Amino acid sequence: MGFFGLLPFIIVGLFFVIRQINQYQRGVMFTFGKFTGIKQPGWRIVIPIFQSMTKVDIRTKAVDVPDQEAITKDNIPVKINAVVYYKIVNADKAILEVENYYYATSQVAQTTMRNAVGEVTLDELLQKRAEIAERIKIAVDTTTDPWGIDVESVELKDVIIPEDLKRTISKEAEAEREKRAVIIKAEGDKIAAANLAAAAKTLGTTPGAMHLRTLQAINDLSSDQSNTTIWMVPTEVLEAIRGFVPKK
Repeated sequence: MGFFGLLPFIIVGLFFVIRQINQYQRGVMFTFGKFTGIKQPGWRIVIPIFQSMTKVDIRTKAVDVPDQEAITKDNIPVKINAVVYYKIVNADKAILEVENYYYATSQVAQTTMRNAVGEVTLDELLQKRAEIAERIKIAVDTTTDPWGIDVESVELKDVIIPEDLKRTISKEAEAEREKRAVIIKAEGDKIAAANLAAAAKTLGTTPGAMHLRTLQAINDLSSDQSNTTIWMVPTEVLEAIRGFVPKK
């Protein structure tokens, strides 16, 4: 049998020997069951029986952490869920150090979330979500670091509280808004009263000021022909006007 006769067998043999590693993958190579190195993207020879290779995806992955029931520091039951973004930075550790890195990362995130919620009050949980998410990220990253995993970010999606508590919070917020409105109105009345008192003092201590103010008010009303007013003019004003009338 010539070379061309053996060619089909050679092609079939290469099919079983050559493995392709894509750009977004790394190959963890084992020879006789022992770790022997990391294979980069491209076509790699893997001798059957003697060698094996496990491909690891090094792209960023998203772990959707399901709803977790937890109790806040002030004993409020809540449900919280999140998304953890991570990537494999050491493919060998992801295979050698943990059985299933995806499942393990999810479990660590769930436990860390419950612990983080228990360390803060409900108000802090609602107002400082970004800060709490960063705290969870650091804790998860520290735990998964020996597995060759780098946690890039943690995003808290929803914080679910009981319906009766929602109504209570809504009432408290409404009461707080009414309180601020009353305080602002009282401050405005206080300032207006102070201004009126200062104006009255000025009018009472300045000679002729009251008469001029009265004449100004009459002039303002007279500019609108639709106004019909009846004035009781003090005799002092009449005497002041009489002083400007020339005597015959």
